[in-house]
Amino acid sequence: MNRMFTHELVTAVRAPAAVLSDRDGQLRQRGAQGFLVADVRHLSELTVLVDGEPAAPVGHWTESAAASRFVGAVIGLGDDIGDPTVRLERGRRVEADTLTEAIALVNDARTEVAATVSVRLAADLAPILAFRHGRPTTPVTPHQTDGALAGWAAGSCTTTAAADRTPDRVELAADHVRLDWDLRVPARATATVTLRITATSATEDPVVRAPLTRDLGPLTVESREPELDGLVATGLDDLRALLLADPAAPADRFAGAGTPWYFTLFGRDSLWAARFALPLGTDLALGTLRTLARRQGTKDDPETAEQPGKILHEIRQLPAGIERSPGLPPCYYGTIDATPLWISLLHDAWRWGLPAADVEPLLDPMRRALAWLLRHDFLSYVDESGQGLANQGWKDSVDAVQDGAGRIATPPVALSEAQAYAHRAALDAAALLTAFGRPGAGEARAFAAGLADRFRKSFWVNGFPALALDGAGRPVDTLASNLGHLLGTGLLSAAEESTVAARLADLDSGYGLRTMDGDHPFFNPIGYHTGSVWPHDTAIAVDGLVRAGHPAVASALAAGLVRAGTRFGHRLPELYGGWSAGQGPLLDYPGACRPQAWSAAAALVLIGAALGLSADVPTGTLTVAPSPAFAAWFPLRVTGLRVAGHPLAVEVDRDGRASTTTGAPLRVVTGHGR
Repeated sequence: MNRMFTHELVTAVRAPAAVLSDRDGQLRQRGAQGFLVADVRHLSELTVLVDGEPAAPVGHWTESAAASRFVGAVIGLGDDIGDPTVRLERGRRVEADTLTEAIALVNDARTEVAATVSVRLAADLAPILAFRHGRPTTPVTPHQTDGALAGWAAGSCTTTAAADRTPDRVELAADHVRLDWDLRVPARATATVTLRITATSATEDPVVRAPLTRDLGPLTVESREPELDGLVATGLDDLRALLLADPAAPADRFAGAGTPWYFTLFGRDSLWAARFALPLGTDLALGTLRTLARRQGTKDDPETAEQPGKILHEIRQLPAGIERSPGLPPCYYGTIDATPLWISLLHDAWRWGLPAADVEPLLDPMRRALAWLLRHDFLSYVDESGQGLANQGWKDSVDAVQDGAGRIATPPVALSEAQAYAHRAALDAAALLTAFGRPGAGEARAFAAGLADRFRKSFWVNGFPALALDGAGRPVDTLASNLGHLLGTGLLSAAEESTVAARLADLDSGYGLRTMDGDHPFFNPIGYHTGSVWPHDTAIAVDGLVRAGHPAVASALAAGLVRAGTRFGHRLPELYGGWSAGQGPLLDYPGACRPQAWSAAAALVLIGAALGLSADVPTGTLTVAPSPAFAAWFPLRVTGLRVAGHPLAVEVDRDGRASTTTGAPLRVVTGHGR
């Protein structure tokens, strides 16, 4: 399984393409490495040798989400002194269907050097699900092709390799291509060869494509904490790079969940990322809502978990002629939470100024989603097919839902946070139905009230809400980060929210919120959902804590995410180890996606929490209420926000006083948060 570890790989991304390699720049035929486009690995090897030897790694750095640079020392060439005087530099850039690799032999010696630079290329054209779990793949035999040095083809997928400099030798073997350049480099000069790898594929029903634009606005953050500023800048760059579009409506953008494993439309992930990004404008939310609405469930199908009104979990693209790997159906609905999250995103986008003309066409899909919601006493799930996900909340690993003794919950499972999402979604739907003169608001409010009563009677155990109810209706009594998702949803009373806030403080690792109590007998700091830290999970808790009036706990968790961001070069991964800050350095989770959309967008939640920022455009109000709990970040100046389609800038001085600049016709309420 360790072959699929990703934490030591360097990733460059420009959706729907990504390239993952070792830290020396070599792209080797192992693990998750490769040039990936729309869930297919179009190149499985790109290694470079100088006179038959790899350069000794010196270092690498990320220039942007889509570009990386690698430097290695060439031993045995150049001046005969202690320092290396010849080096190999590789500049890598990925576009939506192209990988460009500039290979430079840099001679800082006093005399000319001569060397052979060799490049070895291979491709397996394997779907990502075929190699994700370490299954062996078969190399595709290369062939000669017009206008390129070599090509590979399988089904409707093709890869071609070209260069700006004709090689001295080309060898096409059964499983690879070797290209040699005999270079002479004068003293203090550089010789460069630029490779261009191009991927193409065809499918009858494409599900992703590159967006028409990656613009999310000119957001800038200047604070007293430069690590926060860097976290926001890198997160925004990564979020832009992860944007995809619906081929059925290319103007509709959404965030692909994360690379390499989840580089497609995911209901839950894409919805949360769009919700986090609402202060940048409503375009991403609108594209996400529309794309998911086009695929809303219409029938009952146990194999795919589809149900009328339900929002999908994930959808995968399979090019023509490529065999589908074992796993989930290409379009899978096994998620208990995407449907209420869809409703709440529509509501929140409306509050941030989504025009009525854009809201109206989505009211019918919302009513269908609401009808699905109202059929439940508690939102619960069971995998009826036996081939789907055993757990269908965001903690979807097999051991994610276990009680205080470590017993795995039996289905059907009713997660605590799913009830919170359902409660808020019912109230959000009621608000929209009322505002747009549609029937059904009373039924939605009655459902929410009944759910809150049922939750209070069934979930509370040992002084806090249980993680879940199992199939027998028993509380799963583990203290877990799911508690943070209950806050600010209206499900809990103020006193109950205070209790939850105190328990969340107990889960603070110093780098964010642990997914499970560190005192649990099966706590695992690198368990996927049993002790690790997920940035989006922490961000949701930060937002809920601020809304519930507990900014001190929120600011402590937010500061932990900023510390983690420093450790990861401001690119927060999907998750990382849940050791406490006093136990040693922060460590990776070995198989995490990086970048991951909701992790990239988490920094935007921290800014909103510090500003005490909320919008209610339908009532003409914008609230900015910075809390003294975030004073370590003040003064704080944020420009490039948008509300009701207008630019918004917010500035908080050292003393926590806020001022705003916007052209939106809104009454701005400013003041100190609690």
